[in-house]
Amino acid sequence: MACVGNAAQGEGMGEATQAREGMNLKLAKWEGLGNDYLVLEEEALPGPLTPQAVANLCDRHLGVGADGVLLKCAPSGAVPGAVSRMRVFNPDGSESEMCGNGIRIFARYLVQRRQVHNDEFLVETLAGPIRPRLLADGRVRVDMGWARFVSDSIDVTWFGGEYPVIGAELTAGDERLRFTFVDVGNPHCVILVDDPASVDIARLGPLVEHHRAFPRRVNVEFVRVEADGTVTMRVWERGVGETQACGTGATAVGAACVRLGLVSSPVTVHLPGGDLVIEVEEGATLDDTRGTGNMSGAEGAGGRPGNAGGGPPSEALPSLKVHMTGPAEEVFCCELAPALLRRLGWATRDVS
Repeated sequence: MACVGNAAQGEGMGEATQAREGMNLKLAKWEGLGNDYLVLEEEALPGPLTPQAVANLCDRHLGVGADGVLLKCAPSGAVPGAVSRMRVFNPDGSESEMCGNGIRIFARYLVQRRQVHNDEFLVETLAGPIRPRLLADGRVRVDMGWARFVSDSIDVTWFGGEYPVIGAELTAGDERLRFTFVDVGNPHCVILVDDPASVDIARLGPLVEHHRAFPRRVNVEFVRVEADGTVTMRVWERGVGETQACGTGATAVGAACVRLGLVSSPVTVHLPGGDLVIEVEEGATLDDTRGTGNMSGAEGAGGRPGNAGGGPPSEALPSLKVHMTGPAEEVFCCELAPALLRRLGWATRDVS
């Protein structure tokens, strides 16, 4: 959809009013299986992207409305060969290490705007280097790096002090839940249940997300393995709430279910917004002895050495190489009116 602005609706306005209405910030809204994001470019921002600005933008009544914001930035130099850097902000203003749906959106955004000219390229994230590839059918296949079972994003002293944390018991409110912990650049608590649809996710999701065993909070997946070898899940995203889809969540679920021997690769993961295909290279393992949550090998917010539970075990624990494939579509692009820019704390200057 072509960009549309308020000036197009301004027939009859005076010249001065039309000039002011032209001083708007352009953004794009995209979705991946119903998980929607606003895409902004750092160099075009008329002010700082504060947590309150993110919250205002994501507000579905007073802002544009979204599950988060993707900010396109120049590469920092930490990832050689990266064509761009993607930062991910949740509606509560917190910053996430990585977003699976977001990276597919980001890849198609860069190609659509002719900012890259190859079907495969490297993007820098807080979780490390991520390599998306655009397929002929319009989907995006992403090398998600490594799903790890050793991470400083879980305090293992709550669960016997040893890795991996598989089939451990977690108390949330008055319920005891069995879960497997997986780090795919951001932390995930994968919980097997009889029926994801019947889970009171609005109650259990935040209880697990904020459990003290997870020092950086955690994403929560409620999962059922189907008779045909596929997986059905619902997700409570850290800093967001329940969403229609979560790419890193599906990746973590696929890796956990393969690790547990419940499914074989590739596995189709059914989410409320649609399906993702997760490939787990069972023969490709990384000796996970550093205790880092980073899935791609670079240090960052998702890849700090050490762990909250006092250090990783001495023996090697294999991580699993994973790929994710799914769609991403543009919803619209638009300009923000001066009134919203003022609420965001940004000056209304011409940023076109």
